[in-house]
Amino acid sequence: MAELPTAVLAPLLDLADVAPALAAARAAVDEALRHPALRRSGGPVAAEVSLRSAVASAALEGHRYELEDVRAGTVTDPVLQGALRVARELDGMAQLWPKVPRQVLARIHVLVGRDIVADGELGRPVGPAVLPRLADLLTLVSADNEVPGLLLAAIVHGELLTLRPFAGPSGIVARAATRLTLVATGVDPRGLLAPEVGHLAREPEYQGAANAYATGTPDGVRAWIKHVATAVELAAGEIGVIA
Repeated sequence: MAELPTAVLAPLLDLADVAPALAAARAAVDEALRHPALRRSGGPVAAEVSLRSAVASAALEGHRYELEDVRAGTVTDPVLQGALRVARELDGMAQLWPKVPRQVLARIHVLVGRDIVADGELGRPVGPAVLPRLADLLTLVSADNEVPGLLLAAIVHGELLTLRPFAGPSGIVARAATRLTLVATGVDPRGLLAPEVGHLAREPEYQGAANAYATGTPDGVRAWIKHVATAVELAAGEIGVIA
C-alpha cells in the first residue's frame, strides 16, 4: 500500500472473505474472554500470555527457545530478553498508544533493541525514506477509526513488517504494536491475547502472507488480513488452554 489516508481502511472490508474472517475472529475472542476462570485468575493468565507472546515473537525472528527454559530464566539471548521486556511493559503503554504513537513506538524499539543495536539508533527510525509512510500509519493509529480494531491491528502489523522502520529485530516491534492496537481498540482490553502464538503455529503462512501484503495488491492485502484473523482465533483458543 503506497499511502495510508484514514479513509483507506473501510474499503478493505469489501475484499472477498475479509469481513467474515474478522467477524469470526472477534466472536472467538469475545467468547474466550468470557471464560469463567478469568474472573478469578485473570492476572496469572495475563502473565502467562505475556511470557508466551514474547517467546513466540522471538521465535518468529529466528531465536527459538523452549518455553520452560525461558520460564526458568536460563535463556540470556538479547533478542528474547528484548521481547520479554516489551511484553512486560505492554499494559503501561496501551493507553498512550493512540495518543502519542510515535513516542510509544520509539519506546518499544528501545526495549527491544537494547544490547542489540547501537545506543544512538535506539528509538530512531533507520532513515528519512521511511518517515512519510510511518507518519501515515501513526496517523491511522491516533485517528477515530470506525473500522474493526482487528482490521487496524492487521494493518499496523503489516505496515511495520513491510517498512521495518527500526534497526535490529523490527518484527518484534511490529508484533508488540499489534498487541497494543488490540488492547487500545477494545478487542483485548485486558491483554489476554497472544497473536504471536497463532502466527508461529502457522509460520510459513505468516511469512507468505506478509510478503503478499508487501506487494500492495488487493489479493496480497486480503491474504494478510485473513491470516491475521486466523492467528487471532488461534490465540483466543490459547486463552482457554491457559485458563
